[in-house]
Amino acid sequence: MDIVQSPISTLNHIYEISGVEVGQHFYWQIGGFQVHAQVLITSWVVIAVLSGSATIAVRDPQTIPTGGQNFVEYILEFLRDLTRTQIGEEEYGPWVSFIGTMFLFIFVSNWSGALLPWGIIKLPHGELAAPTNDINTTVALASLTSVAYFYAGLAKKGLGYFGKYIQPTPILLPINILEDFTKPLSLSFRLSGNILADELVVAVPVSLVPSVVPIPVMFLGLFTSGIQALIFATLAAAYIGESMEGHH
Repeated sequence: MDIVQSPISTLNHIYEISGVEVGQHFYWQIGGFQVHAQVLITSWVVIAVLSGSATIAVRDPQTIPTGGQNFVEYILEFLRDLTRTQIGEEEYGPWVSFIGTMFLFIFVSNWSGALLPWGIIKLPHGELAAPTNDINTTVALASLTSVAYFYAGLAKKGLGYFGKYIQPTPILLPINILEDFTKPLSLSFRLSGNILADELVVAVPVSLVPSVVPIPVMFLGLFTSGIQALIFATLAAAYIGESMEGHH
């Protein structure tokens, strides 16, 4: 009887550990599901900022761009170059919108955590912060990236895409399969961990010396936040390009 109960007890302990949370969270009940309200609120704000900025910038397009249109076209050219470099000249076109959306959402989310005074908005539980400091957001973004590069590979090669798992030798099959699990894990944990660490690094000096000392740290946080968005978008594009390239 003890032998039977031991695995069940172990599973119960694992289930209890999975329910452990860091800090407090404000939840909403939507259709029988419990969701993090903080993440939804801040994500909607980021989406509204991106949508509003794009609408205002291109509402009256000019042949010779000026002002906001010029800035938007500069960003678009940067995203095209990033996607072209990682995916290739022939295949990059359809993926500019996906990589660009990833980069802009992460970039604005990261900067919102560093610039917007989320703390003045009081919630029943927890507090508002950048969407990307929550592991649920980064896991969702990494999962979308995984779906994208599987789709890209299958669309280009069909079922022959799965031949990569036995390249260059079938002995590497387990390692190649494991690689596809570690890619989204590394993407999600790298992003959320770095953004959470940046916010904590800023919060400590702000609480101790709230006037002058935190300013250089905040500028450093803005720089690293932009770098994290660039790293995520670059890796996402590289994974998609890798899935479509031929095996030699």
